This record gives sequence, structure tokens and C-alpha cells, in this order.
Amino acid sequence: MYSSSRTIPRLRRCAPRSVVLCALATSAVLAALGAPFAAAAAELKGLAIMMPEEPNDYGWNRQGFDAARTVAARYHLKFLPATGLGYGDVHAELRELADEGASLIIAHAAGYNTAAPEIAAEKHVAVAITDRPHDSKPGVVADYTLSGHEGAYLAGVLAAHTTRTRTVGIVVTGEPPSWNSQSAAFAQGVHATDAAVHIVYAVIGPAAYADAAGGRRVTEQVIGAGADVIFGQGDGASFGMLQAVETHKSSSGGKVWFIDVIGDKSSIDKGNLLSSVVWNLVPVFSAMVEDLKANRFGTHPYPLTLADDSVYLLHSKYIPAEVWTRIEAVRADIVSGRLKIEPIFDAARVRTLVSSQLKPPH
Repeated sequence: MYSSSRTIPRLRRCAPRSVVLCALATSAVLAALGAPFAAAAAELKGLAIMMPEEPNDYGWNRQGFDAARTVAARYHLKFLPATGLGYGDVHAELRELADEGASLIIAHAAGYNTAAPEIAAEKHVAVAITDRPHDSKPGVVADYTLSGHEGAYLAGVLAAHTTRTRTVGIVVTGEPPSWNSQSAAFAQGVHATDAAVHIVYAVIGPAAYADAAGGRRVTEQVIGAGADVIFGQGDGASFGMLQAVETHKSSSGGKVWFIDVIGDKSSIDKGNLLSSVVWNLVPVFSAMVEDLKANRFGTHPYPLTLADDSVYLLHSKYIPAEVWTRIEAVRADIVSGRLKIEPIFDAARVRTLVSSQLKPPH
């Protein structure tokens, strides 16, 4: 989900006691160049996660950190978090983790998806990467490109029931596959509920994930275009989006609502957080560990689904009971298979689903 070329610091640890070590069986390493190797279940001892920001964003970084810690405890694995690494070259940090004994490293940023497989081959460690599904390699590299599209569809239903201006907005910090699939599903949910609702789509920048100022500025523009419900996908930039909805009225003079993604900002909400498409990564990371134990690692994707609550729509106190009942009915249709929401990862297809687009200033 992240990419950049900024110089990064040396590896930072969250706490001395948070140490993850996991030795994969080197006996399973094939002699051929770049040949895949398999993890020996008996030697799986630890879990590592590396991320670009600190886990205080109530989003991508925090959900990843919390899930990895939970899964490490569940499987009695040692836990080694490496946080605040930035978005640049992380070869040195990957090597350091491998040299300390880590055998499963979750590279929790798309900007790491080139370096991680290289170090996996060099150091004989298993790595999980995101946004590169075609780079999976049995026993070595597993992709976990995440799509919360089922939850985002429900968010679209909620937005259509909530808007009074008949205009809703989508504000994104870039157009990575995960954001695209949620934007598309949100638009589909809106139009399936009320085809007359107008959708304004705005991109802050190509990789503006932590740009809170940009998040506020662009969200204000979308509110100015008439939106009174904002579906914001932004990680750190989402704090700026939330500030915008807190300090502005809609064109009808009413409240502007915010629908967040990945995490739950209820504890810092000032009355505008309508909901969030929450990602629970515990089932995802648990499946990785199970696959390592069973030598299935890197052989299949890891979806987020409503069925196992790895994605769900936050039920806030601001959602009327009758609206929530309708949302629950749609959820039941998705879980049962009566309603199928196919993920759309292509940005161009997303743009065809929205009514208008606001371009970021150059």
C-alpha cells in the first residue's frame, strides 16, 4: 500500500521484550538458484512484522501491528515488530531481522514488496508481501493484497441512506489495488441503494498516505462540491479528512459524516464518525502461520470476508436502527452468496463508476 524513495532510518524496535525469531528448516532449501524452500512446521518459532509508520494511526499500521502481536501470542511465537521504517530501501532491515532468526517476516507495505522476496531467497526466510499477487512463490513468498470490498459495499449502502444533499464523496491517498477495490464497491453500494446519488471522487496524490494536510484540503474541496458523507481512505491522511468534516457544514447546512477504513477511530471522534470499514487481520496472519506449518505458504491469496469478520462495518451509535437492519440484510445476502461483490482493482474502472472527479492541484 505504500511506496516512496525517502531515506529510511535504521531498524527501530518497539520494546526489548518484543523479539520475533523463527528459523525455517534450511534442510528444505533447494540448491538451484532462487529455488523455493519449504518451512518445517516443527521449527516455526516466531513472527516478525515491519511497517513504515508507528502503530498509532488507527489504521494500516496499527491493525497490522495488533494482529501480528495477537497471532504471535496465539501460536506461542516470539514477536519482533520493526516500526517507523519509512517508505524507502529496507534491504538492511530485512537482513537484520533474518540474521536475528526471523523466519516469517510480514512486510507490511507495498514499497517493501521488491526487497522482501530478494532477502527471502538470500536468507532463506519466508516473507509476506502486499499488492504483488503474481509474485507469490510456494514456501517463500505469499501475497496478501487485501480487499475490503464487501465491507465497502455496505458502507456505500449506509452512505446512500444517510446523505441529505444526495451527494457523497470518496477521498483517497492514492490508487493502490486495496483502495481501488473499496472505492468501486462503495460506489456500487451507493448506486444499488439509490441510483440518483451523485459521487464525487478525489485523489490527494499518488502516494499521499500520511499527508494529513492534503487530506484536509482535498476533503474540504469535496465537501464544497456538495458531499455530506465522505468515504475516506488515507491512513495518516485520514486525520486531516476527519478534521475537515468536523469543521465544515454541508451545502444544506447540516453535519458532514465520515466513513473511515481499516481501523476504529471512535475513541477520538468528536461526533462525525459515522462508521468504518474495519479490517481484522488476525484471521489473515493466522492463516499464514497455519500455511507455514502445513507447507501451503505462498500457494493461495488471503481474502478479507464478511463471513469470518476479517472485514466488517463498524456499527456506531449514529446509525439509525432501521438503516442498520437494512445493512444487515445486505450483509446476509453477501455472506450467503446471493449477492456477489467482485473486487475491481483497476483505477480506470473505478473512475467509470463515479459521477465526477476532483483532480489534485499540481
